[in-house]
Amino acid sequence: MYAVQLTEDAQLRPLEPWQATEFLAHIERARPTVDPFIPWAGFSTDLDSARATLQRYADMQAADTGRIYGIWLADTLVGGLMFFRFDADGGGCELGCWLEESAQGRGLIGTAARRLLDWAFRERGMHRVEWHTSPQNVRSGNVARRLGMTLEGTLREAYPHGGRRHDTQIWSLLATEWPTPA
Repeated sequence: MYAVQLTEDAQLRPLEPWQATEFLAHIERARPTVDPFIPWAGFSTDLDSARATLQRYADMQAADTGRIYGIWLADTLVGGLMFFRFDADGGGCELGCWLEESAQGRGLIGTAARRLLDWAFRERGMHRVEWHTSPQNVRSGNVARRLGMTLEGTLREAYPHGGRRHDTQIWSLLATEWPTPA
């Protein structure tokens, strides 16, 4: 397994099905701030469903259509990022994130997202990366803005959750907008 050092005490690593127990404990801590923004948070409620979520991403990674990474702070899983969609042939993907409240404000998501964006653009040849977020999730929109993304618009009442429909903002970044290495 590999790890990307984000800070002195934080790492970005792949999240895999064998880590379902740790993932479930983390989701239980994160659920109040993550649900409804991350679809699988609401149905990863026991060990089997947590393992199924991670297995779905393992299958997507094997098919090169998605992947999931965790962020560990002082060896505790506190959040992560995932490619919900990864279309290498078409050159487009969607990157998303989540983070426990206790780990917010440290720049972990921005640092990890930059690493994954760089990989997507430089290594995998992506042309366009999207970032979808709720307008109520101000922190997520701020991350997209700091990453240099452009807010393209809002899909009104785009998805149901908790008995009502929610809006989704679409942010994007093109390969031509990504900084070239120094």
